[in-house]
Amino acid sequence: MNLTNAHLRVARPTDKLVEIVKFYKDGLGFEVLYQFTDHDGFDDVMLGHKDAPYHLEFTHETNHCSGKAPTQENLLVFYLPDREVWQRAVTRLEEHGYKPIKSFNPYWDQSGKTFEDPDGYRVVLQNASWPP
Repeated sequence: MNLTNAHLRVARPTDKLVEIVKFYKDGLGFEVLYQFTDHDGFDDVMLGHKDAPYHLEFTHETNHCSGKAPTQENLLVFYLPDREVWQRAVTRLEEHGYKPIKSFNPYWDQSGKTFEDPDGYRVVLQNASWPP
């Protein structure tokens, strides 16, 4: 089995769907690709970029508590090798009220900035290429 051409959906629950959408849409510039409300008790928003090989899905189930991130090492890492593009992404988050925080693993602070979403999951904007 070869997953080389697969489209990746990263899905997780949230208790703060409105705040999460604001962080990823306004702060990171993602687009709402799809959403629904009250489908068997679930509300859902999928965020990403139309032509990207991935998207993020956030769900909220009525009367269910999803809680916060289990550790400070639950990361989404975005590699942005162009310094100007990276700086614009950092500035955009800051202009929307999100401040960088110190990473649990100091490696990420060497060439990047870490931000925490409303659920405590962390997003690293890394000014580097992948693969290194």
